[in-house]
Amino acid sequence: MSSTPFHAWRVHRNAGRIEPRYELLSLHDLGPGEVLIRAEYSSLNYKDALALSGRGKILRHFPLIAGIDVAGRIESSTDPRFKPGDHVLVTGCGLGEETDGGFSAFVRIAGEYVIPLPNGLDTRSAMQIGTAGFTAALACYRMETNGQQPTAGPIAVTGASGGAGSLAVAYFSRRGYRVVAFSSKPSAHDWLRGLGAREVIAPGDSDMGARPLESAHYAGAVDTVGGELLPRLLAVTDWWGNIAAIGNAGGDTFTASVYPFILRGVSLLGINSMATPRPLRIKTWENLARTLDRDLLDRIAGREIALADIMDSIEPMLAGRAQPGRTVVRIGKP
Repeated sequence: MSSTPFHAWRVHRNAGRIEPRYELLSLHDLGPGEVLIRAEYSSLNYKDALALSGRGKILRHFPLIAGIDVAGRIESSTDPRFKPGDHVLVTGCGLGEETDGGFSAFVRIAGEYVIPLPNGLDTRSAMQIGTAGFTAALACYRMETNGQQPTAGPIAVTGASGGAGSLAVAYFSRRGYRVVAFSSKPSAHDWLRGLGAREVIAPGDSDMGARPLESAHYAGAVDTVGGELLPRLLAVTDWWGNIAAIGNAGGDTFTASVYPFILRGVSLLGINSMATPRPLRIKTWENLARTLDRDLLDRIAGREIALADIMDSIEPMLAGRAQPGRTVVRIGKP
């Protein structure tokens, strides 16, 4: 097995320049870990596009195989929790950032980061969800742990046509929330209604005012945008509402008043999907498997590309020209 070559997208740094290469590797080229996974599917995330393009400081060292998601079968394991043939997934946990990632026919990683595939999902549907869906479900868990309930009122989801946003629309809708989706892409509005959004509006058409505290419009929000939009969401969130911050597509800094926090008790919850404790990671994936059906996942992530063709999708994603939803990466046959 160790002498059998396989393909992977490995990123190099050459004289300060980032160079992604579609290389033939052997198992000897992979980093350490107790579990070796024969990959079947991965997914293309915004963070992956940043890593492969060199536009973001995603990779901690070089060379490194990119890809923050993977699902497949156990090839070998010294971790007693897994045996050859088991179907598993890995999202986050430093995959494709600190350790060799999922854009590879084989992935070697620590057993602590490997999650058994929950009932109701196969490796493809798990990657239709991927880090994006896991983050959306984790946001819902954090919000509900802090008291959020469907009866409190509507939930706003910003950046709703993106991967995490669209899965947040679907997940919260399936859990009984009235979702208001924010999307600057008119062509995606009907699609978002099909995912469960009760209302879809362009961010510029939403009257959220300019004062530190405005009339309450939403019981909570899932924000993938950050930047200038986040303080406006804070200003229009109702008593004891929660805003889960899961992205920074619109900027990584913001300036806000303390009034939403001290006069309405609004909570701003940071969501870190990479460092989620293993028991919560397993529980969240089980919740996803129970909540999102195959038909819905096909509507969110019906695009599928081959491993060799990843770079063709990078530039449209970074430029905001990608089609709504998510893209699955086919690596090996299930």
